[in-house]
Amino acid sequence: MIILLGKGVIIIITRVDATLQTPMYFSLCNFSFLEICYISITVPRMLMDIWTQTGTISFFTCATQMCFFLMLGATECFLLAVMAYDHCVAICDPLHYPLVVHLLVCIRLVVASWISGALVQITQTCQIFFLSFCGSNTVNHFFCDIPPLLKLACRDIFVNEMVVYIFAILFVTVPFVLILGFYIRISSTILKLPENTGRTKACSSHITVVLLFYESATVTYLKPKSNEHEGLDKLLSLFYTILTPMFNPIIYSPRNKDV
Repeated sequence: MIILLGKGVIIIITRVDATLQTPMYFSLCNFSFLEICYISITVPRMLMDIWTQTGTISFFTCATQMCFFLMLGATECFLLAVMAYDHCVAICDPLHYPLVVHLLVCIRLVVASWISGALVQITQTCQIFFLSFCGSNTVNHFFCDIPPLLKLACRDIFVNEMVVYIFAILFVTVPFVLILGFYIRISSTILKLPENTGRTKACSSHITVVLLFYESATVTYLKPKSNEHEGLDKLLSLFYTILTPMFNPIIYSPRNKDV
C-alpha cells in the first residue's frame, strides 16, 4: 500500500501540474508506473501464499511471472540510465538541455527501454522453461526467479548459466557503468559551482536509488551459485523487489523542491 500510494501520487502530480510536465518528470512518471507493475508481479502472489499457506503455482503461471519480472527489471535498469543521462545534461550542459533532451527524445529513450527489455527477456524465459525439470518441484524462493529454477533442472545447465551471466552483464552491469560515468561527470561539474546544495540533493536522490537497486541485483545474478546462500538470495531479492520501490517515493519526493 505504501508503494502504490507513493507511486500513484507521483504519477498524478506529474500529470496534473503543468510545471512538472517536462522530460525529466516524464521519465519519473514512467519509472513510477513501471515499479507499480514490477511489484504487482511478485507481492500479491507472495501475500496470497502467506495468507493461504498453500504456496503452489502452476508451470505456466511460474513462467509468466518470471517473464514479466525479468522484462520489468531490465526496463528499470535502462530507465535509471535514461534518468541519469537526463540529470547529466541538465547539470553539465544546461544551456543545450532543451535541445538535447526534449520531450520527443525522452519518449524515444523510454520506449526503447521498454521494448529492449521485453524482447530479450521473453527469449531468456523460453530458454529457461525449455529445460527438463525432474525430481523436486519446490522452488525455494518467494517468486519464480532464474537462480532457484536452474537448481531444479535435471540436465547440464552450463550454457543456460552463461546466457544468464551475459544478459546480466548487458542489462545490469552496462547500464550501471554508464550511470557511474554520468555521475562522475556530474560530480566534477558540481564541484566547480559556487553554490551546489540543491543540485547535490537532486543527484544524491537518484544515485541512492541506483545503488540500492543495482547492488542487490548484481550480487543475486552474478555471484557464484551455491546452496549455502539461499537465505541470502531471498534477502537480497527483497531489496530490489520490495524495499527499493518502497523507499523510492520517499527518496525522490521530499528532496525535490518541485515535487
